[in-house]
Amino acid sequence: MAGHIANAGHATTVYNRTHAKAQAWASQYPGSATSDLAKAVAEADIVLMCLGNDQSVEETLLGEQGMMANMRPGTIIVDHTTTSSTLAQKVNTQAQECGLSFLDAPVSGGEAGAQNGALTVMIGGEQDAFDRARPTINHFAKAVTRMGESGTGQLTKMVNQICIAGLVQALSEGLAFSEKAGLDSKRVLDVISKGAAQSWQMENRGTTMVDNEFEFGFAVDHMRKDLGLCIEQAQKIDAQIPIAQLVDQYYAEIQAMGGARWDTSSLIKRLS
Repeated sequence: MAGHIANAGHATTVYNRTHAKAQAWASQYPGSATSDLAKAVAEADIVLMCLGNDQSVEETLLGEQGMMANMRPGTIIVDHTTTSSTLAQKVNTQAQECGLSFLDAPVSGGEAGAQNGALTVMIGGEQDAFDRARPTINHFAKAVTRMGESGTGQLTKMVNQICIAGLVQALSEGLAFSEKAGLDSKRVLDVISKGAAQSWQMENRGTTMVDNEFEFGFAVDHMRKDLGLCIEQAQKIDAQIPIAQLVDQYYAEIQAMGGARWDTSSLIKRLS
């Protein structure tokens, strides 16, 4: 994502908690790497970040040593981490108190979407900050949509993950059924992908599922974190998500099988 921004001609400085990763990036793209987080953000007009969870975001942004304390007034923070909507709203409030703007901007499209500059970005935050940040985000996204006020980007991402959980489980069951029935599963995929069963998961993961390939893509550990956020939010708003809750437990089984870093399509391994 940072590479697309740098290649578009923007002065880009990258920071990673593992500095070797930032250095590796700087060897490939026309930008610079720093091991000093304060230096990375001090002169930035826009700071884009993507971390693992709520705690990482809070530790990196807030507090005396956090990024906010080192940013110029008027800086826009764009957080691509998938977090709780509660954290997004908390960070937004503190950003405003510091004269900063904050956008919660989780993404969908996976590793391939990031590499190809074709992510979908769902954003919560003020319209003015969105309008100013959008040209930069467009460099690595095919769709950038403001969903509403702070936190709505994260709520939209939860809907996305709930839908994906059900789709991957259904695809897993269908392909497992196909194998048990003695069908040529790749021919089955070719046929049904032209009808009402077609989905992104089928088009991008069906064949690799048949081939038992899972060492890529969006990790099960990350999906369980995301589904945990969905389940927690559902309890708060009294929403019923029984399939997502069930699939979350199926992913726990995949983790127990040693598949914590496998792609989410590895759900099929429970059924083989």
